[in-house]
Amino acid sequence: MSSSASILLQDRPAPGVTRLRLNRPEARNALNTPLRQALAAAFDALDIDDDTRCILLCGEGPCFAAGADIKEMAPLGPAEVNQIGVPRYWRSIAQCSRPVIAAVHGVALGGGCELALHADIILAEANARFGQPEVTVGIMPGGGATQRLMRAMGKYQAMGMLLTGEPLSAQRAYQAGLVTEVVEEGALMERALAMAATIASRPPQAIRFIKEVALAGADASLEAGLMLERRAFEMLFDTADQKEGMQAFMERRTPTFTGA
Repeated sequence: MSSSASILLQDRPAPGVTRLRLNRPEARNALNTPLRQALAAAFDALDIDDDTRCILLCGEGPCFAAGADIKEMAPLGPAEVNQIGVPRYWRSIAQCSRPVIAAVHGVALGGGCELALHADIILAEANARFGQPEVTVGIMPGGGATQRLMRAMGKYQAMGMLLTGEPLSAQRAYQAGLVTEVVEEGALMERALAMAATIASRPPQAIRFIKEVALAGADASLEAGLMLERRAFEMLFDTADQKEGMQAFMERRTPTFTGA
């Protein structure tokens, strides 16, 4: 069995940017329990790492992630599936306060698509495909797709994916609202690193509040969401980065944000 250190690679390709690379290319980066555990541990650690301002998530080899590891799951019964505790691994990613960019090439299917859905931004290489094929093997999504796809794409697009199990091309996923941007083949990592570096250069507290309020407000009433936004907006006027940003604007220079 691969060690967690080898199945999930981590590096710092740019200031403030931590890149996580799924590294089971021989299994098309299928999500088995060790890889899920490694991802959860990495996100938990990065969430309290002051040097990480943006997380870039990608896959080594021919694809992003082909789904859950069917060989691991096939013989299990309901109690055994429950004991694996997959929801707690997803929770570490979902609750991470750092902005997350998923850079998808090849396929993002099943659990791989659900992993991408946990990101705040999805960049897709032109050859990418997204799908939830669980129904084709007798089950259904269990990592959030029935809920996150509905919120991202709307009922009719999401149900088409969920009920047929058929994948969408990168362009169709973009048109449906699932993808932020489609990038030409060969340019995905360059574009993803550039976007991650831009986000990492922004004031950390403002970035954290934007993500927190946007996600919390999505399931609240408009009035409640607007109240959350206004309170967070006001609180940022007590930060050094707000003073620096506005002073730099008036002085026509590039601001230096410290997170204070």
